Amino acid sequence: MSPGAHRTPWQRLAAGRASRRLVLVVVFVALLLDNMLLTVVVPIIPTFLYTTEYEGANSSVVPAWTEPAPPALKVPPFSSVFSSFDNTTLPISGSISPTELEHGTGSSRPPQPPASSPPQPSGCPEGQEFLANENVRVGLLFASKALVQLLVNPAVGVLTNRIGYHIPMFIGFIIMFISTVMFAFAGSYTLLFIARALQGVGSSFSSVAGLGMLASVYTDDLERGNAMGIALGGLALGVLIGAPFGSVMYEFVGKSSPFLVLAFLALLDGALQLCILQPSRISPESTRGTSLVTLLRDPFILVAAGALCFSNMGVAMLEPTLPIWMMRTMCSPKWQLGMAFLPASISYLIGTNLFGLLATRMGRWLCSLIGMAVVGISLLCVPLATNIYGLIVPNAGLGFAIGMVDSSMMPTMGHLVDLRHTSVYGNVYAIADVAFCMGFAIGPATGGAIVRAVGFPWLMIIIGVINIAYAPLCWYLRNPPAKEEKMAILGQDCPVQTQSYIAQKTLRHFPLTDDSDVEAENVE
Repeated sequence: MSPGAHRTPWQRLAAGRASRRLVLVVVFVALLLDNMLLTVVVPIIPTFLYTTEYEGANSSVVPAWTEPAPPALKVPPFSSVFSSFDNTTLPISGSISPTELEHGTGSSRPPQPPASSPPQPSGCPEGQEFLANENVRVGLLFASKALVQLLVNPAVGVLTNRIGYHIPMFIGFIIMFISTVMFAFAGSYTLLFIARALQGVGSSFSSVAGLGMLASVYTDDLERGNAMGIALGGLALGVLIGAPFGSVMYEFVGKSSPFLVLAFLALLDGALQLCILQPSRISPESTRGTSLVTLLRDPFILVAAGALCFSNMGVAMLEPTLPIWMMRTMCSPKWQLGMAFLPASISYLIGTNLFGLLATRMGRWLCSLIGMAVVGISLLCVPLATNIYGLIVPNAGLGFAIGMVDSSMMPTMGHLVDLRHTSVYGNVYAIADVAFCMGFAIGPATGGAIVRAVGFPWLMIIIGVINIAYAPLCWYLRNPPAKEEKMAILGQDCPVQTQSYIAQKTLRHFPLTDDSDVEAENVE
């Protein structure tokens, strides 16, 4: 009988905590749930606000738009319909209701419904002016998560250097659970805004601590790239499941149902973290990491961060604006608003897993350059679609290309720190997450305003051209020079040198180790 058969549960738990694969599982699940919550609201929020704020105040308008109106505006044809909504404007005939005039919907159509109802196909929402204004409000709500995460990330990066990665990971789980429950029961724009902002705090703790933990346990550059690709696969799977899952559950079960399911899954994630990690143990980094200011002065890190920012900004602009554009131009039902993102999510999942290894062989800089160019081309093709099927190819190309950029630049950030700075990863992945959040903060916040000013097609042209113009900058990451004091670790085939070199550098100032280390330094 094998020795492992006699292990007690505590011994197996201790062995599991020493396993790098289980750490990868924890990070994978955390990113999965974070991004499911990120995207599950995309098809829900626009239609929920429309239903509660516009239809709730204009309930008498809905039947007049969903059924052809008679030539003469008389009371009898409308009385039975109005009574089902128990509307107090029942006795009024031959004119638009005061509620319509108050909300500005009366100006969008003539006094007689027959003149304005034919241009609206059956199933199309009325209130075009309300939908146009909703672009800005929904964009700000979506951007609040990224804006808060943008502010919290630097503090989390410093915190992980001081107390380790385990406690911040668990704090992220607690905050994410609270945010999910708030989404389930929020009934107003203000509460939804608070829940979205709170999600940004939890996401900051989970993503910075999770990616830093992976970089610290996978020291080999090739293994790290593969691990990052798998972890980003969790992110992709969350994006893949979130929007379709939210739209279907909202359509057939109700608003609270998808969030309650996510809250239950978050509890399972917390139990997994308690078993695998040790969130009560403080384990600061043994080496002082490079400061955020120093890292931000590194032009190569800035180029990599810019690639992450602008490539993700495209899909960030699509999240609040594409569902409303589909409602206005395609008359799409609720379930299609989430399904439109399905091709992008599937292709992103394929791209991150495929290029986690392939990018190392073809060159991460080249993979990112091609990816940003394809992102721009795909965005330019989105406005050409006339129905949901026309969105399949451009959205699939967009997701695949973003997967190329993310799976290339995330490990590149860790490699640049190994090459040019101290190999402590909390701060550099805080910068990576800041770049990611800037895309998801600037994108939705400005996207709604741009759509209202110049229209959805011009928004896609602007962000598409920006991505194509930025792509050539990735060439500068082709062969980044190492700092003079880190020339000994240029060989990627000997990743252990990164760790041993730091110890040797410390030996010169604090000679408190074995003589063999000093001899190894002299040999080099």
